[in-house]
Amino acid sequence: STFGGFLVTFMASSINIALPLIEEEFHVSAVTLSWISLAYTLMAGATLLPTGRASDMLGRIRFYAFGMALFTVISFASAFAPSAGALLALRAIHGVALAISWSTAAALVVEAFPARSRGRALGLNIAGIYLGLTLGPVLGGLIIHNLGWRSLFLVLGGLGLVNLGVQLWKLSGIHASRPQPGRFDVVGSLAYAGGLVAILLGFSLLPGVTGVVLVVVGVAGLAGFVWWEDRVSDPLLEVDLFRRNRVFAYSNAAAFINYAATFAMIFLLSLYLQYNRGLNAQTAGYTLVAGTFVQSVMSPVAGRLADRVQARYLASVGMAIYALGLFALSFVSITTPYWYIIAMTCVLGVGFALFASPNNYIVMASLEPRLLTMGSATLAAMRLAGQSMSMGLATLVLAIQVGGRGIEPADYPQVLTGVRTSFLIFTCLCALGVGASLVGPKRREQPGA
Repeated sequence: STFGGFLVTFMASSINIALPLIEEEFHVSAVTLSWISLAYTLMAGATLLPTGRASDMLGRIRFYAFGMALFTVISFASAFAPSAGALLALRAIHGVALAISWSTAAALVVEAFPARSRGRALGLNIAGIYLGLTLGPVLGGLIIHNLGWRSLFLVLGGLGLVNLGVQLWKLSGIHASRPQPGRFDVVGSLAYAGGLVAILLGFSLLPGVTGVVLVVVGVAGLAGFVWWEDRVSDPLLEVDLFRRNRVFAYSNAAAFINYAATFAMIFLLSLYLQYNRGLNAQTAGYTLVAGTFVQSVMSPVAGRLADRVQARYLASVGMAIYALGLFALSFVSITTPYWYIIAMTCVLGVGFALFASPNNYIVMASLEPRLLTMGSATLAAMRLAGQSMSMGLATLVLAIQVGGRGIEPADYPQVLTGVRTSFLIFTCLCALGVGASLVGPKRREQPGA
């Protein structure tokens, strides 16, 4: 599961390095090029809950193995894509494989490990995810620069084969819950997928009219989804769980707030370092890699701590540390020392690690076994929705400061103002998240206590 998480996030973060070479070969527009990157995330978000329900109906281990097999096959197929359209379609299918992985991974970890060590296991799983995000631009850029963009998919396909073999060997000994019979909720799946895609796409187009319309339509679609799920006999999401399980509700809210306040940080600092400090993209990337590396190293440590102390306190401390780091970054200027930027990204890495692993632990510990996959899928949906919200807020602030035109040297002071303003907004979001993450089970209520 950890290696699988590494592969899918490595794919997500490294493909952006390949886009210029893909454009050079296929001669496509910037819009088509952006869709090659966006289709992966959009399709993953749209299929998270449906694939989670399918996992419960077919068996978690079997379905997770199918997802990684699909990831491997599509990786090899992408290496031989004859056109941009074919590559775009394959990227969408890749997103389904990502959804299968994210909707079942945490549930499998909980089933595979005893209660006393689940925090450590969940921490390792998160470490794999963020190690993929960290190494994607670095190793992916190295592969693409020396061997071409198609080689990236060949390498990922080969690693996928290795991962699939290990899964079939190791997962066969895990005692997993039996498949849960029932009817698949087609109407709910369509309402959820349509609503979430509209919101995710809408935030990428803000503050334009099209973006606003899509967000409104998406919110209406998700409202209809919630209404339907509260009435259907075999729901994708047990809406009543949010009413009667406040730990689950507040911890998911904290996850959404955290990702909404954190995901755009690298994007904003990249703009700052390139436009306001004059660094090239490669140097800016090397400057920012320290924070995500610290985050990857600290996640297993935070998970181990969650096995020994109250996880809600760890999560709240992590969110508070992140708020302090964001607040410190809101004062950056054109003369801020680079060591300060690197140090603050490391502080943010520690904060995120202390939040993410314990928060995942709280969510999964609050659920009975039959709801584990739904909980895993819901957490992943909060992650994607929060990431989209984060980028939407940052884009909106920059659009207000700079306007809809391309960024020119004369706009660089406005870019800096936009970066600072965004960090202040995200600081306030983190402050809200501290309160939400404090709502957790007492130690005696946690499994294995």
